[in-house]
This record gives sequence, structure tokens and C-alpha cells, in this order.
Amino acid sequence: MKRAPLTAKGAERLRGELERLKSSERPRIIAAIAEARAHGDLKENAEYHAARELQGFIEGRIQELEAALSYAEVIDTSRLNPNGRIVFGATVDLVDEASGSEVTYQIVGDLEADIKQSLIAVNSPLARALIGKNEGDSFEFQAPNGVKSYEIVAVRYEI
Repeated sequence: MKRAPLTAKGAERLRGELERLKSSERPRIIAAIAEARAHGDLKENAEYHAARELQGFIEGRIQELEAALSYAEVIDTSRLNPNGRIVFGATVDLVDEASGSEVTYQIVGDLEADIKQSLIAVNSPLARALIGKNEGDSFEFQAPNGVKSYEIVAVRYEI
């Protein structure tokens, strides 16, 4: 299996989620199942079935996180020095050439991508269009709502 890139901050966040699931969520669900089981007939016990379903979800997420972290290649973005070129881990300030609006994104691993936090997956169309470009470059890429043109205003590598 190919090693998936992950920023150090993203790996830390995933380890935190894994620890929380194992140390608090898993015991809470086990207790909820035991309590629901104590209510008697399991066939018509909605609390029991809901708790079992949640247990399956949590166990699946634990397995997913453990596998992802075991295959991850953690990249310390603060040690990168690509001489202004955009590579994995870059935080990029862009200006939309049509509207003049500014946006900032960090290129991260697929597992840590979260558009609400301006974290875009390295395999996303925008990230693929950015990689290899330099500060000051303009580029176009195919967005879901049509072709977008951006200018790269700044490139930095944060911890």
C-alpha cells in the first residue's frame, strides 16, 4: 500500500481523535449497551440497537484511524524549503482574478482535508493545479462551477 502524506499537525489531530474514541467513547458505548441489555427483551429495545449501531461506527472509525496512521508518512512542513515552489504542506494565499476576492488554503493529506478549515486535499483538483507553481504565478483550473483563474500572492510553510 502506498504511504499517504500527512502533515505533523494533521497526524496529531488524528491521534487525538483516536485517543478520545478509545479512552472515552468506546467505554461510554459499552456502558450504554450493558445498561440497555439490563432492560430485558433485546428484540424490541431501541436503545440497545442504537448503542450497538454507534459501537459499530466507533469501532470502524478506530480501525480506519489506526490503519491511516500506520501507513501515513508524516511530513514536517516547517522543514521544507522548496525555494518558493508549491509542494505538499504549503499554505497559499490566492486572489480570484475575476472577483478580486482573496482565499487561503493549506495543501494537506486526504485524511486531514477540511474545506471549512481551508485545508484542501493534495489530490483535489485545486491542489493538483497549485503544485509546482511559484509565488506570483497565475493559473486556471476546472472548478465544479466552471473555470477559475487565480494569482498566487504568497506561499509559506507553517508548523
